[in-house]
Amino acid sequence: MASSLRIHSLSPAWRFALIGVSASLPATVVLNWLPDSQATVGGSAMIVGAFIAGGLAATRSADSGATGLRAGLLGGVIGLLTFVVTVDTTAPWPVSRVLFWGLSGIAVLCVAPLFGLGCGRLGGWVANAVISDSKTGAETS
Repeated sequence: MASSLRIHSLSPAWRFALIGVSASLPATVVLNWLPDSQATVGGSAMIVGAFIAGGLAATRSADSGATGLRAGLLGGVIGLLTFVVTVDTTAPWPVSRVLFWGLSGIAVLCVAPLFGLGCGRLGGWVANAVISDSKTGAETS
């Protein structure tokens, strides 16, 4: 007998954040086709991914700010991992350089969720505005 109970191991906010960040990867490719574009994977996940995640959360009655915050954190982590993977390790690294990049990484992990929070709320606001406009447009027709 199959149970109709679905068990999700992730909260809705984390699920929507992962979906938004995943959807932002093709958006990064499209943005990089534009002239003079310097879009990065981490920045795109932090801004575009949080916007998409906030819109999804708003349509599913979840908190778009919390979802955007999580997507921003994921974008910051992706940005730091991208930097760590591409850093030149052949040159000697004095303690001051390691300290600077370590503190900068901590700052990125503190600021990225705030960008995600703002973009997630913006995405939720846009989704709610589009939904309410479509409902009022259908009533007036």
